[in-house]
Amino acid sequence: MSASAALMAAVEGGVVGDGRTGASLALGAGLLGLAIGWPALSRAGGRISIGNARTGGMSAIAVGAVGTILAVLHVATAAGGPGTGNGLVGAVAAIPLGLGAVFLGRQALTRSRRDDRPTDRTTV
Repeated sequence: MSASAALMAAVEGGVVGDGRTGASLALGAGLLGLAIGWPALSRAGGRISIGNARTGGMSAIAVGAVGTILAVLHVATAAGGPGTGNGLVGAVAAIPLGLGAVFLGRQALTRSRRDDRPTDRTTV
């Protein structure tokens, strides 16, 4: 099974469970992205001295993007409307979670780049 076929099967709920599986995966990925992005942003701001803010920021962007893509695919392939048990509401809720993770990761990368620049001090 190719990666794209496995992704579509997961989104449609064909791997495990019912139609809510794809939405649950998207929600989980979005929440995981936020859980990675928030500490990365704190590290970039200098509040936490352990870990690498750039690695955390890139991880949050990747996981958030996967969550957003899964959610959008689930919304596009869901049969029926909200309240039918197909996970449409969960997928719609997962889209801003994934985008928030991408935003936090981007902010962490921006702050870490700003902190990595050497200061230009001239000695007199």
